[in-house]
Order: sequence, then structure tokens, then C-alpha cells
Amino acid sequence: MSQTNPETLPLRTVGEWTLTSERTYKEPFVDVTVDVTFHAPSGQALTIPAFYAGDGIWRVRFNPGETGQWTFQAHTRPADASLMRRGEFTVSERQTDGFLMATPGDAFGFRFESGKPLFIVGDTTYNLFGAAHCDLPVDAFMERRAAQGFNLLRVRVPVSPFHPPEGYSHWQTKRTWAWGGSEQAPRFDRFNLDYFATVDRVVQKAEDLELGLEMIMEAWGFEFPFNSRQIFLPEWEELWMRYLIARYDAYNCLYFWTPLNEYEYYPNGDWHYKSVSDRWAIRIARWIKATAPHGHVIAMHNGPRLPAFAKRFAADPEAVDAVMFQEWGSNDRERGWLAAGIEETIAEAFAGWTRSIVFAEYAYERNPTLPLVFTGHEFSLPEHMRRAPWRGAFQGMGIIHGFENTWGPFAILEEDQPSLPYVQHLKRFFTEIVDFDRLRPAPQLLQSGPNEDGYTPLMLATEDRSQIAVYVPAGGEFALKLPVHGYAAQWYDPRSGELTGAAVSTNPNSMTFSTPGGTDDEGHPWDWALVLVKTA
Repeated sequence: MSQTNPETLPLRTVGEWTLTSERTYKEPFVDVTVDVTFHAPSGQALTIPAFYAGDGIWRVRFNPGETGQWTFQAHTRPADASLMRRGEFTVSERQTDGFLMATPGDAFGFRFESGKPLFIVGDTTYNLFGAAHCDLPVDAFMERRAAQGFNLLRVRVPVSPFHPPEGYSHWQTKRTWAWGGSEQAPRFDRFNLDYFATVDRVVQKAEDLELGLEMIMEAWGFEFPFNSRQIFLPEWEELWMRYLIARYDAYNCLYFWTPLNEYEYYPNGDWHYKSVSDRWAIRIARWIKATAPHGHVIAMHNGPRLPAFAKRFAADPEAVDAVMFQEWGSNDRERGWLAAGIEETIAEAFAGWTRSIVFAEYAYERNPTLPLVFTGHEFSLPEHMRRAPWRGAFQGMGIIHGFENTWGPFAILEEDQPSLPYVQHLKRFFTEIVDFDRLRPAPQLLQSGPNEDGYTPLMLATEDRSQIAVYVPAGGEFALKLPVHGYAAQWYDPRSGELTGAAVSTNPNSMTFSTPGGTDDEGHPWDWALVLVKTA
């Protein structure tokens, strides 16, 4: 829980200090700029923007990462002596994992400050803040997702009232315009404080639940104002992002800042790859890092998969910390069940990439009781939604699921969809059955196997080969380049989460396995996972 005007603050806890002006500003969001510099016991100085909260009050939120005696000093442009508050506070010891950090090449890309690895399992809930503002049961939904094992929610600060071709957000009962004025007559020099009070409440709920947030600062680039950069000028964008940073950068639950959903929409809302979008991504990532002192992960969410990201960001390879990657694989009537092609696209898109990756989008599970407002979801059925995240996870990536029930235009927060247990089984496999943080992709271990497109087994292994995992997307027989003795083998069922013994056929220089079999209602072969643990 955050603390207001504290004299003592536990380590990695949000503190909030109020500053009150004796002046009356006609336009308080823009007439004065307030920053507060915090001085650590070690001598480090961290400056964070304050935000206007109404009634002549500014607030600053800060989360210290060092114990001992701290001091702070507010400063303003233009000078306002009544806002230039000084103070001090003591930070006490607390056992905490701290902030999430990007650790490319290690532990699927992410660890907390404590060193604890995180296998990301998320849900895409774009309009969660808007749903809360319209009095939907968001608190109960967040509690349920946390209990179900999710540790991240993808959320956008601006609400998207429409997704083409027919995806209206019919659940909206209140205005959720985040600025002043209206969409027809916007005032980008002020913000909707009633709406931000709702955002504050949801963020604090995530903090209490220890549920991470990917905060998407700008929504789809095809919608206003992000498709109208001649109106939403760089000056207004900077004011907007500064305000978001001031209100939310201090929270432990803030796992990612993502500037724009499908960033290639920049600058004109036209969705295709543009090199100028890369320039914007690099520039805005560097600006956020310079403005947001807590050092949260800066991510970019892609639309087009190619060209490769190492090429896109070659001018400044370390500006972007992570890519929230989307690739749906096969998603048509004939092969949608297989989700084929995902691992090949990942390999091509991240050739030479040295930063972290999250498999953040691989379709949204269709709810047949809802109107088909986005035709691409038609064959995003449970079989696809089970296989796709396994394919991504076997490339060493955490996953973020998608359900039509919680996707943008819909907000059916009380109901879970059929693939939810599959997500839980996948998480159990990686966090209870194997040591995910020690595993790396190991395709070289496959000697032979099904080679039809989408059927090839995928492999992960520890460096010392003491633990090996194999995912077989559509059954069959395969051989591994391993000694014939010295491993215990078990099958893991992605549909039920059950472990059973695995029989091994031995050849002189390999181990051969045949999946236990089984087909779905349409006759497609079941997928299976194999776990090998070294015994000698």
C-alpha cells in the first residue's frame, strides 16, 4: 500500500508527497512544471516529475531502492516558492523482490531485482481501466486472474471505443476520454482527473495483488488522436507521457512501459512497416528512460513481424529493452488448430536480437456466443490457443494469452473461456515440472521426427543436459541425439496437466519416443510434452 507524506518508508514501497501552491494557475497542467529530486544515502540523485491532482495540489510518487536517510527537494519552472518543498524520510529494510528487470539471454528474459526469475503468464485486457470506470467488476476479475496464476495484464491507459470492422465497446456507460474537451474538440493541455482516479484505483489493486501491468501509453495507432499527429503534436505527446510517468512509474506492479500498441502505426495510423516508426521507437524509448527514474522495462509491441528487430533498432540496439511480439501462426479453417509457423517466424524476426522478448499475442480465443466483429478470430479456437503458447515458450519466451471475453470491445469479466486451463497447465509445466530459468532452445538435439510443416518437435535443454523438454505439436515418433541410458522420461499432457511414464526405444546413438496418441473431435492428433531428467 502506498504511503502519503511518510517519515519512514519501507524499501521498495510507493511514497506519495503533496505540494500545494498558493498561486492560482489558469492552466495548471501546463503553466508550471514541477520536478522533485530525491537524494539517496549513497549520494545518487533521482528526479521524477510531479503531477497535478486538482485543487491547487501537485503530488509526487517515488519508490526508493536503498535503505537509510533520504532527502528531497522540489523545483519548478517558473519559480513558485510555495511548491518548492523540502523534506526527508528514512527507508527501512523490507524483504521484497523489487522491480522486474530485463535479463536478455537469461531466465526467459526477466528477473526481479532480488534475482528471482519470472515466467510471464499474462492476459490481454486492453480496456481494463475503462471497464472499471464504467463500474464493471474489475476488482473481482483481477483477484480471479491472480488466483488462477496469471502474473501480468496488458492494459492501455486510453480506452478504445471501437475496433474495425464492427467492434464497438458496448459496455461503455461513461465517458472515458482521458484528456480535456472531447474527441471532437480535444484539449491536450489538460487531463480528465475523474478517469485518472479510476486508473489509480486499479493500479493500486494490482499493487496489492502483486499482479504486474504492461502499461500501454498510447492505444491502437489507427484511432484518434494517435492517427492525427498534426493535431496530437510532439509537445502534447510529451506532456501526456510525462503525466503517465509521474502518476505510475513508482509502482512495483509497473512491469513494462509500452509506448504504442503496434508501434508501426506511427505516424499516420497506416499499418505497415515504416523505418520512421523505428526512429520514433528509439527516440521515445530513450526519452522515457531519461524521464522515468525507476528504470522499468521499455517494450515495443509490433504489428508487422519483419524486418528483423535487430535490423530495425540497429542504430541504437539498447534503447528498447524488450519486444512484446505478436505472431498468430496458421489461423485458417484448415490449419488453425495447429498454429503452425510460429517458431519459424520468431527465428527470422529475432535473428541477431540481443534483448528480451515476450510472446505477447498469438490470437484471441473465439467466443461463439459473441458476434464475429473481427474476422481474424473466427478460427482462434481452443486447439489453436493451446498449441500457440507452447510453441512460443519453447523459443524461451513467456506468454500473454488472449480471450475475446477480455479483448478490447468485450468485457465479459465474470466468465472464463475453455482454453484457460491450458494456460494453467503450461505454467505448471514451466514453473513446477522443469526449471525454466535454466532451459534454452536446443533444436540440435533432434535427430529425426515428423517433418511436415508445423509437426516438428521443439526442444529446450539445460546447458549440462541434466534436464531436457520436448514439445510435440501433433504427435508422432521422434529420435533424440542422446545417450540411450541415464535419463528418466515422462509425458506431460497439455490438456490435463498430468504426468505419465514414457517408454523409450533405444538405438545405438539415440533415444526414440512415440507419443501416447489421441485425437481431438475433428481427428487432429494430440500434442504432448516430454520431460527427460538425467539420473546418472
